[in-house]
Amino acid sequence: MADDIYTTRENGIPRETTIIHEHSGGAGWVVALALVLALILGIWYFGSVHNSQVSRDNAITSAANSVSDAAKDVGTSARNAADDAAN
Repeated sequence: MADDIYTTRENGIPRETTIIHEHSGGAGWVVALALVLALILGIWYFGSVHNSQVSRDNAITSAANSVSDAAKDVGTSARNAADDAAN
């Protein structure tokens, strides 16, 4: 940073005036942008993990329902075979 120093005289007495120029860097914006980006990525990641879990649970439920339907079909076939054999 550059400081400007001005010397003036008042009643023959030198007076110095120093003007200090302060410039803030862009580091604050960079950090804020990085935090926002991390937040967005975190939300996306945990959202996709949750969706994956839901998809897996739905697949397991569907498979269990298929097994249940197959067991009912086997039971019905066995009952029909038993009825046919009794007649």
